[in-house]
Amino acid sequence: MRCYLHAFLLCAAFTLCSVLYAFSKLASTLEDGEEWAAREPGTRGRGSHDAGHLLRKHPGLAAGLGDREDGFDRSPSASYWDPHRRLPADVCGVNCLLEPTLRERSSSAVKKYSDERSHLAVVACGPRLEETLTMLKSAVLFSKKPLHFYIFAEDDLHGSFRSALDSWPRTVQTRFEFTIFPITFPKENAKEWKKLFKPCASQRLFLPLILKEVDSLLYVDTDILFLRPVEDIWALLSRFNSSHLAAMAPEHEEPRIGWYNRFARHPYHGKTGINSGVMLMNMTRLREKLFQNDMTTVALQWEEILMPLLQKYKLNITWGDQDLLNIIFHHNPESLYVFPCQWNYRPDHCIYGSNCQHAEQEGVFILHGNRGVYHDDKQPAFRAVYEAIQKYPFGESMETSLLRPLEASLQTTTHTYCGRASHLFTKRLKQSVMSAQQSDPHFNTTP
Repeated sequence: MRCYLHAFLLCAAFTLCSVLYAFSKLASTLEDGEEWAAREPGTRGRGSHDAGHLLRKHPGLAAGLGDREDGFDRSPSASYWDPHRRLPADVCGVNCLLEPTLRERSSSAVKKYSDERSHLAVVACGPRLEETLTMLKSAVLFSKKPLHFYIFAEDDLHGSFRSALDSWPRTVQTRFEFTIFPITFPKENAKEWKKLFKPCASQRLFLPLILKEVDSLLYVDTDILFLRPVEDIWALLSRFNSSHLAAMAPEHEEPRIGWYNRFARHPYHGKTGINSGVMLMNMTRLREKLFQNDMTTVALQWEEILMPLLQKYKLNITWGDQDLLNIIFHHNPESLYVFPCQWNYRPDHCIYGSNCQHAEQEGVFILHGNRGVYHDDKQPAFRAVYEAIQKYPFGESMETSLLRPLEASLQTTTHTYCGRASHLFTKRLKQSVMSAQQSDPHFNTTP
């Protein structure tokens, strides 16, 4: 009997200690959470603080951004991150101690939030301010659902972005929020990443490690123009199967003019490679995925695979980060959803004659003016679309002040192959203009 009593007392003491330890951890975690909630991951635009705070509170998304300087190289005037900072795998934090009903309620809040907002990221360096603002303008003009812009830019551009976006009419500003981030690369290899292809271009590779609280994201280059609502391409996330974690368009439709299949000295996806100018990502899946590769028999996580790939192929790659993405998805083709060319329509689709059949049937959805065609005379049809959106005055009728001037300008470009296909540029744009004006006639009224 005495042995049973001793055993009972020992168990009771152990249980009491465990409970006290658990509550101490809970208090510590809550205290850390309050401290983190007071931090800003970047420079947020007007009205965006609450949205960011809401995202950080949702369980099920990846952990929030760290606050330590070590791990990333960046300029000294903004916040710090360490993308490698995370809890040990066997520690689940405060959510393990919460009631299931609370977790279910929070999870439903995440779903509601993600359903109504599209998250759009862009990286801007050098003389890309005006081009980026025109891209953001095209996103706002036609989208009916709210947007959140994540703008990664050199420090000397932050003030210009903030001033420009804050100068837009109030009726326009109600449609979006924005957060401005510094350019950041892993400290130990910052110089290599910065000089890869174009300045800052490889920043896109690190977005899943920096924006840890964001579940899904649409990345676009600065030379993108939306000709239909952003939420339409965002809806492609619902077409992902259980293996898909990213979506991109092919680099070429016609293999005879393809670059990768004729010149690449490294693996690439599919028959003609993929173009990363428009990249839709489920970043939660991307952070969790173990990627097959040709460097080791062991599958690697996203943050583990990037630098070894660069070291192996840096003498063989031409298009920088896009080539690295091609290599990754060559070895993991099941992870990529390939969307049609009208979601990433470039001069290559018309420069030698029209070769994007989906655009011929349905029109161009997203125009990608790579090769600098918005700013020279090589492809005047592309430049006409860019200038029409850039010059459109907020508050005026989009039909009379954007669409009609554009159609007149395109009439002068028929001496080029792309000009002859320019009716594809306005086919979907007409519908977007009419739909935007019908859904919110007050949007085109200056306050």
